Amino acid sequence: MTDPASPPRPLLLVTGLAGAGKSTALAVLEDLGWETIDNFPVRLLKRLVTMPDDARGPLAIGFDSRTRGFVPADIIALVKDLSQRPDVALSFLFLDCAGHELERRFNETRRRHPMADGRPVQEGIAAERELLEPLRRWAELMIDTTAMTSNDLQGKIRELFAPADPAAATTLTLSSFGFARGMPPLADLVFDMRFLDNPHWVPGLKEQTGQDAAVGEHIERDPAFAESFARIRDLLLLLLPRYAAQGKPYVHVAFGCTGGRHRSVYTAESMAKALRAAGFSPTVRHRNLASRATDAIERDRR
Repeated sequence: MTDPASPPRPLLLVTGLAGAGKSTALAVLEDLGWETIDNFPVRLLKRLVTMPDDARGPLAIGFDSRTRGFVPADIIALVKDLSQRPDVALSFLFLDCAGHELERRFNETRRRHPMADGRPVQEGIAAERELLEPLRRWAELMIDTTAMTSNDLQGKIRELFAPADPAAATTLTLSSFGFARGMPPLADLVFDMRFLDNPHWVPGLKEQTGQDAAVGEHIERDPAFAESFARIRDLLLLLLPRYAAQGKPYVHVAFGCTGGRHRSVYTAESMAKALRAAGFSPTVRHRNLASRATDAIERDRR
């Protein structure tokens, strides 16, 4: 059973004219962590919402004129009923679009309008608009997608429904690597740390890594480290929220040095600490830390 003290579960009903962007909206909501269901039979909606469920995450239900049991009067009655429930925080989103633009979209994609039924597409659009008008009036949120691209609509959905903390919408990975073994092919941002003094040539540090305190102290003593690190950190603090706002789900920031064992490792670890202090939750991976042991095994095999 639902804990009476728990916050109400966000429930978003998403409908609108065919071709106005419902599928796009639901896909973005799913990326934002919502559980989404499209074309769910309307008569089963109350049963779905009220059944015992340990999941309390946000739920988005999409439906339109193609959905089984679609009767606007019944849906409005259901909305009134659900809006009274203390365990549900109900919102209603309607996606609208001008007829001429819908006609262009259907002609461009060569899809049949669900209500045309052998008639010209503009007649199907007009019939559906008349059918949905009561829901349009009831919806508390309305997005007109006439002048929007798919990317515009995605941005609007993120603006309305993304987490309050934009960093939570993006998975951030910081990695280290060695240029001697090639650059990581899928990194979004790459920082070359080979301008720093190389601990590899310091007696006693060659066999250690950037995870060892002595190596970190050596790198910190380089006059170029503090300022370059601060500038990279500030750049990331500027860019990461922008990536999140654009809906980029994964960001990979890579730090490289010659062998991928000292300077890049220490910088990645230090940057992770700095970004965690700023509210981010990066994952840290070191591509070449085990390379020396791997090389030894390969030599033994030969």
